[in-house]
Amino acid sequence: MKTIIIGAKGMLGKELAKIFQDWNPICWDQAEIDIADREDVNEKISETKPDLVVNAAAYTNVDGAETNRDLAMKVNGYGVGNLAEACKKCNAILIHYSTDYVFNGKKQEGYKEDDQPKNPINVYGKSKLLGEKLLQKNTGKFYLIRLSWLFGKFGKNFVETMLTLAQKNEIIKVVNDQRGKPTFAFDLAKKTRNLVEEKFPFGIYHITNEGDCSWYEFACEIFKITGNKVEIIPVESKEFPTAAKRPAWSILVNTKLPPNRSWQEALEEYLKN
Repeated sequence: MKTIIIGAKGMLGKELAKIFQDWNPICWDQAEIDIADREDVNEKISETKPDLVVNAAAYTNVDGAETNRDLAMKVNGYGVGNLAEACKKCNAILIHYSTDYVFNGKKQEGYKEDDQPKNPINVYGKSKLLGEKLLQKNTGKFYLIRLSWLFGKFGKNFVETMLTLAQKNEIIKVVNDQRGKPTFAFDLAKKTRNLVEEKFPFGIYHITNEGDCSWYEFACEIFKITGNKVEIIPVESKEFPTAAKRPAWSILVNTKLPPNRSWQEALEEYLKN
């Protein structure tokens, strides 16, 4: 299956390149294709004629999106629409990744795949929701995968931030009023390949590791596994004001796929390797 991975230099993109390596994927990043440029996308996709396009490219700076709204919308929104349009023309499958932030975070029991996103509370969430809508409008052969709280060895993430802070501080304050489900990039990449190989029906999927937690609980588990004796203090989000609001309840419920391992088990593997 002729495969293109877009965003191949990012945390998830690098894991995808490894998981799909025996398919000899074509790995593109921003230097090779500008997904916000409709003409560039149509030209590159039509020339390459892939069977599968995996889009891991995104504008991921949640706070930055508040002041760079146009760029976020171009990449996370219209860029996805461009890819969907081009993939439909050559009959390729498109896999695209979205986020828990398309929801407003008010549903404490979590969000299932068929829950309708509405009123995202930050620009990043709005841009990703636009991408979801254009994906579904422009092609029918898609896997839309929502994930949350991504961590992995190929990029900056919460785990590395905590470990860095622990080197400089004996006490760390961590937010305890936002809940979500951590997602290990390696596990997400494996499940992505499984979707294609097992020929699951096209549509929306929630792929995270199992179990939910607050950022504080996530931090506690990090230091429990590493044996670090730093003191962690739970605080409310208002102690760390940010440009973008964050959802309080950001739990994605998987109702379609066999569950992944727990986030604690995935975190332990990540930290020990």
